[in-house]
Amino acid sequence: MAELQLVERTMSRFRPDSDIGRVNLGAGRDGVGVSAETAFVIQSALAWSSVSDGAFDPALGSASVLWDVLHRQEPPADGSVSRLAARGLWRKVDLSRVGGMHQVRFDDPDVQVDLGGIAKGYGIDRAVAALRAAGVAQAIVTVGGDLYALGHAPDGAPWEVGIRDPHNLDRLAGRLAVADRAVTTSGDYERFFTWRGVRYHHLIDPRTAAPRRSAIHSVTVQGDNAMHADAAGTAVFGMPMDAALRVARRVLADAEVLPLT
Repeated sequence: MAELQLVERTMSRFRPDSDIGRVNLGAGRDGVGVSAETAFVIQSALAWSSVSDGAFDPALGSASVLWDVLHRQEPPADGSVSRLAARGLWRKVDLSRVGGMHQVRFDDPDVQVDLGGIAKGYGIDRAVAALRAAGVAQAIVTVGGDLYALGHAPDGAPWEVGIRDPHNLDRLAGRLAVADRAVTTSGDYERFFTWRGVRYHHLIDPRTAAPRRSAIHSVTVQGDNAMHADAAGTAVFGMPMDAALRVARRVLADAEVLPLT
């Protein structure tokens, strides 16, 4: 629990006193110091931006703020969205080390860092490492629907993990048998609003700075690292199966990807 609280305390964009809160307030003017843990996650997020050709952009937090899908009832004005589209803002984040301190600086005033697509998985990995260090061999660590299955179930079989049906959240679309694996899911069915018959969800497409439009409603990623599985799910959401697997395996070599329409 302490490991998960550390991630929330340092990496939430909703806390002005977190590393990310302070970065978003000040990195457009001066370098802002961050912890080694936050620097590692930012560096990992930027690596995902590179390997996904910008499909994962942790610097596009301003678009998430603009859409604010839990409180909006209709889309924002077209002009306010289009000005953020296809900007490649992740390239405007400078992560450096000055006098032994990790610092973040922005080269564009529209940059806002949002680690929501990767930090949850990092927290899970830290919690799993802490359990292993304490001698725990069997456990499920889960945060917001993403999880790591440590070891095997008490009966010696792999853990059984259900995948929600994106069209009926009371049903399962399938089950996975996993051991020492992370399972993460990104979908359009929990955080969204509907306007004129169109669902607008929280998964922003950096090409349009708007919710990604796709016939795919969820994607589940398996791998041996929760942080990378978390980022992969965000990056490949909406992609066809072959493309999604190709992108995911650029970092997570053992990734398995299951998209649901």
